[in-house]
This record gives sequence, C-alpha cells and structure tokens, in this order.
Amino acid sequence: MKICSGIQPSGRVHLGNYFGAIANWLRLQKKEENDCHFFIADLHAHTQPQDGNVLAKTTLELAATLLAAGLDPEKTTFFVQSDVAQHTQLAWILNCLAPFGEMERMVQFKEKSEANPSAVNVGLFSYPILQAADILLYQTELVPVGIDQAQHLELTRTLARKFNNRFCKDEPLFKEPKTLHTATQKILGLDGKRKMSKSYNNYISLIDTKEELAQKLRSAATDPARVRKTDPGNPDICNVFSLHQLFSPQEDRDQVAQGCRSASIGCMGCKKTLLENLDNFIGPIRERYYELMKDPDTLRDTLKFGADKARNRAQETLERVYQLVGCRY
Repeated sequence: MKICSGIQPSGRVHLGNYFGAIANWLRLQKKEENDCHFFIADLHAHTQPQDGNVLAKTTLELAATLLAAGLDPEKTTFFVQSDVAQHTQLAWILNCLAPFGEMERMVQFKEKSEANPSAVNVGLFSYPILQAADILLYQTELVPVGIDQAQHLELTRTLARKFNNRFCKDEPLFKEPKTLHTATQKILGLDGKRKMSKSYNNYISLIDTKEELAQKLRSAATDPARVRKTDPGNPDICNVFSLHQLFSPQEDRDQVAQGCRSASIGCMGCKKTLLENLDNFIGPIRERYYELMKDPDTLRDTLKFGADKARNRAQETLERVYQLVGCRY
C-alpha cells in the first residue's frame, strides 16, 4: 500500500508525538509491501511566524530525531517537503479547484481565526490544499492521521474527485485516499490535565538527559488523594502510573501498583523506578541523536537521497497533471 504522512518541525519531539505518529510510522515501514513516504513538513510550518534560522535548525534536529527513533531511509522515502517543489506546484492546481465556501468551513481554520483574527494569513486558510497535494502527489492509498485531520482528508478526496471528473476522460488519475486508523496511545502531559504539548511545557522529550527527566518527573502530577506518603493511593487514576504502563516491565508495574495502594512506597519512590525505565527507552535514542548531529553533512545527504527519490515519483504525477490541464503545449 502507498502510505504518506508528514510532521512539522516545531521543536523537540516529545512522547505524545512518538506514540501519536512516529511509532505508527515505524510499524508501517516494517511491512515490505508498504511504500511509505514520510516527510518533514517545513512549508506547513510557515502558517505561523517563523525565524528562518531557527526553522532550518529545528528541521535538521527533527530529521536526526526521527532517524534516531528508528526511521529507516532504506525502507521509506524520507525527505523535507520544501526539497520537492512539485508539492507547491500541484497545490496551485488544486487551489484552483477548491471551493471557497468549503475552505471557510475547515474547523481548524475557523478555530484559529476566531481565536486570533489578526494572525490569520492566506497560508493558514489554504494549507489543507497543500496537504492534499502532499498526499495525491504520491498516489497515496492510505494516510495515517489523527481524528483532528479527518476533515482535511475528506477535502483531499473531494479535490481528487473534482480533478478526475473535470480532466480525466478515460480513467481517473488520482485515487481517493483512505484514512488509516491505527492504534495510538493518548499521552497526558506531566500536569495530568492536558495533552502533552510544548505549548503547555508539560512534555518529556525523546532527547531529554537523565537529569532533565528526573527534574521533570519530580514535579509530575500523581494521585491527588496521596497528600502524605502514608496515604494509600489509586494507580488507576495516577498519570505517573500511566507512564509506567508504557515504559516499565510487568514486575515493576505490579510492585509500584501494590506499593501505591498499600502506601508502602511514596510517590518519589514510584517516580524513581519510572525514571530508570524511561531512561532505558530514551537513552539509546538520545545517544543516536547526538551522534547524528555531530555530522550534519551526512544527515543532509540522507535527506537529499530521500528527496531525490520523492522528486522522481512526484514528477511523474505532476507531468501527467500538466498534460491533462493543458500546461504542456
């Protein structure tokens, strides 16, 4: 199956990003029958104000993080969006097919424009069309996305249908991609109230040092009923224990849960056990990340290799599009 997905370079990758998207990418790339295109969506990032130097830096850092986490450029086509000009070229053709009224009804645009009207730009309005171009360019069949992107996927199908109906007399050019619903683990932030996010500063990064992990866990929310160490707790409602479920072996989970309920261990003891198991997971990623960042030229070569592969595939689609719409005379 042809699969396509992207991620914006918006700073350090955290556990929410990993379990919400990256872990799925790693599973999908393992299947030999899958043809995966995974990219860093730096053009999409420009819907918000950007410092060019910072964005270039975070793009390279994101590439290193994804590779360190296990993304394999030999098994997938891994590239930076702006390195493949066909994305914006196809987006213009789709812009000219997109109904204005439907674009106004995009939920994310409505929410952001209502919250801060002065910050609205045309890119924010039309970025779902660039997203559609990202997908259709590679004849994508399945798109792994969260529920917040479901409306944008429906727009992609609408634009594919409109193009096929208007320009394709013999057979359709574009397939209507399906949404790939994959199991994702919702990760609450360390405050235990909101989703893990850099905006809320309640996140654990994939490259945090052990000292940073210890500092963050120290203030992480636990069962609010455990005011004192002698108070019995309920691990089922403790956000720290939910992280144990992801990173600690069964033996540690059983010991921590029993100790919490009986008040034989305190929250700090529980967090100390989590720290060791969390660092066992993050440590190899962190080490590999810093190795990659020591050699940025090789990292850029990896991205260039992926962009060359993507460009060849993308140009086949764009050439056919240009022939159909009359841009080849």
